[in-house]
Amino acid sequence: MQRTPHHRSGSRRGLAAAVAAGALTASLLGGNAASAGTNPGAPESMATTLSLPSPPGGANVKVLVFHASATEESPTVDAGIAAIEKIGLSGPEAGRFRTVATDDASVFTNGKQLGKYNAVVFLTGGGDVLDPEQEAGLEAYMEAGGGFLGIHDAARTEPYSDWFTGLVGARPAAGSPTSVQRATVEIGDRQHPATKNLPLEWKRPDKWLNWKDNPSGDVHTVARVREITYKPGTSANGWDHPVSWCRDYDGGRSFYTAMGGTVDSFAEADFRDHLRGALDWTTRISQADCKATITSNYTAERVTQPNQPGKNDQIGEPHGLVTAPDGRVLYIGRGGADSSVPIVTDWADPNVGKGLGQIHVYDPKTRKVTLAGELTVFGNKGGGDETVKVEEGLLGIELDPDFEKNGWVYLHYTPHDKLDRDKQMAVRQVSRFTLDLTTDKLDLSSEKVLLQWPVQVHSCCHAGGGMAWDSKGNLYIATGDNNSSGFSDGYSGNNPQPNYKGVSFADARRTAGNTNNLNGKILRIHPEDDGTYTLPAGNLFTGKEPDEGGGKTRGEIYVMGVRNPARISVDKSTDTLYAGWVGPDAGAPSTTWGPAKYDTFAAITQAGNHGWPYCMGNKQPYRDRNLPDPTKPLGWYDCDHPRNESPNNDGLVKLPPVTSNTIWYSPQGGGVDYPRDANGIPSYKVEDQKELLPWLKGGGQATMNGPVYRYDAASTSADKWPSYWDGKWFVGDFYDDTQPRHAVLTDPRTVGKGGLPTHAESLKKIIPVGSDGIRNLMDWKFAPDGSLYVLDYGRGFFTSDSKSALWRVTYKGGGATPAVKDLARKAAVQ
Repeated sequence: MQRTPHHRSGSRRGLAAAVAAGALTASLLGGNAASAGTNPGAPESMATTLSLPSPPGGANVKVLVFHASATEESPTVDAGIAAIEKIGLSGPEAGRFRTVATDDASVFTNGKQLGKYNAVVFLTGGGDVLDPEQEAGLEAYMEAGGGFLGIHDAARTEPYSDWFTGLVGARPAAGSPTSVQRATVEIGDRQHPATKNLPLEWKRPDKWLNWKDNPSGDVHTVARVREITYKPGTSANGWDHPVSWCRDYDGGRSFYTAMGGTVDSFAEADFRDHLRGALDWTTRISQADCKATITSNYTAERVTQPNQPGKNDQIGEPHGLVTAPDGRVLYIGRGGADSSVPIVTDWADPNVGKGLGQIHVYDPKTRKVTLAGELTVFGNKGGGDETVKVEEGLLGIELDPDFEKNGWVYLHYTPHDKLDRDKQMAVRQVSRFTLDLTTDKLDLSSEKVLLQWPVQVHSCCHAGGGMAWDSKGNLYIATGDNNSSGFSDGYSGNNPQPNYKGVSFADARRTAGNTNNLNGKILRIHPEDDGTYTLPAGNLFTGKEPDEGGGKTRGEIYVMGVRNPARISVDKSTDTLYAGWVGPDAGAPSTTWGPAKYDTFAAITQAGNHGWPYCMGNKQPYRDRNLPDPTKPLGWYDCDHPRNESPNNDGLVKLPPVTSNTIWYSPQGGGVDYPRDANGIPSYKVEDQKELLPWLKGGGQATMNGPVYRYDAASTSADKWPSYWDGKWFVGDFYDDTQPRHAVLTDPRTVGKGGLPTHAESLKKIIPVGSDGIRNLMDWKFAPDGSLYVLDYGRGFFTSDSKSALWRVTYKGGGATPAVKDLARKAAVQ
């Protein structure tokens, strides 16, 4: 290591001889010259012009550590310099570098000196340490393609320079805590060399800075500190609290970490690994993508037009979409009619609830929409209370794995011609149709009904509808429990009393909690070519269990205890099932009845019981109720040993144990939890609650589960989302206020076992919210070209309007940097 003294650095006297012996040498390492322009913040007389190689430095990689301070030098300087020197001298040969340290700012006006360095590290203590000419020199260095690494108090340096603010990315806020505190750092970027080897959840002590302005979306954040794990002070940033980030800036590369505020930080192996990776990128030893989460790199475009008056030529009442291998998008309309069509609500009328479930095809090559076909469905009764409106209709769509060859389309719907108006019962079914791949027209005469089952339609809602395939050709079918929670005050839907002609419509123990009923489930079947299906091994039941006399289970059930799984997806690389479902309606928890409404997401790796209507969230139980007086609370449900003792149950009494869910949220917040008594019963007192997932919150809420993105390196698409998102699970909500629209990471060790996500990243700027954006998210899927299609429901209910639309979100940020030709050592391409 070389270290040059500055006249203000009296504490460096002991190093003077060593520094003098290894003083900065003036050797220009080839390349094209670059000149610095005038610093826009400086007087014209202070402009400077430097001759710098472009890019600076070369294969003999050197790093300059600059540690000047306008105040007393930070005690971390010596530790920081020593750590960077050790990093440069250790590890694989291809990643090594030499370190020079100085607090003499004149280096930034000496082109021969500055041009030798692949990267400059600011280990500064804050304040004005550069005069305008020196700052212009640093700016010229970055414009030539230099690298910058700022550590902790570097964010306080050059406080009046807008350019330097852009270089570091953010400025500390007043009110940042000053004490050392242990906190958890969430690692969101699992690919950047600075973070790819770090723990998903990194627990460490440091001094944690808050930010005047949150830089997320303007920089690429690679790590966040979790504020619920320490005391963040009066200027706390909330759940999105960046702590390390990077960006391509002004021709060069800038990385900043707010960590490193203590001497001990630089002795940590993981923190040194973090710095090593940052230096790999800033010195051009390796490439990295620091563009993936910068909002301006994404474009959201509406690809369908408003319908012509009186027609649904572009879109029906948006309810789901699927993308074909050739890029076409098929999307469905549930059945709500154009506003000019009369709505029949009278059960005495044969046309009660009659609507059209519509299938449209968007072809991105021609940018044209085709109305592929219409099914006559029960699903058009308009609004009203839960004994008037319905959410039946055309509910789900999937394409056969061999769609390109056979054109088979699977539709999940409620046919009107199977409606029993007297008993107010309907039939839900999954059918296979054939699409003409040339004309994009659906052959309605080709229907083969795979599976059908009865549903009560006296009361809505929560019909479910999503479908998805796994890698083995198994089809998952999400069915809602279609019961009202209005007769249990919005808590557990377990009131056995309300019924219509003997069929309960307020007791989800008859449906979701019943092992012998296909409602409130996620089914798994293996469709056969002849239009039948077989049952794959590993479902929750075989259908032939001898328990309790036999005949009390259905072999199609993969998951029970879900309320309204409208959207499901399967990551075919792992065959993990992802689902989201809407909760009941209670706005607040009750010490008598249990938790408030929880909307839920779950990553599911094996067959199981996910709780409804017995338990929600992370095994938070409801109170039982039964005849003769359903208003009287009985005992709390036992989530580990649930029992279905409803008079409406025709399945097993003894149920599988409840599996905790991955994400849940209510009006009180995300991942709400409470202290529990000796029997494991939560207090359900608002004042006791803690939020395990502070990045989301409900209100009016309706989960819309999304896909797991898988990056295709072989794809030549110019629109595909970058590999940063690979493996991230997209979770969203119909509403766009405080509700989720995030990409989350889960821990492979705990996923499917109730483990919480380790990291979440907001998508609200990338998938824009607001009246003119995608305000009411209904479904979202990635296309084979890596672009994202999103359905916006529109601004009304039970119909389509001018805002009902299919959108496409594409990425234009480009590839990793630096370019291969600019790598310091060509063999180190990653």
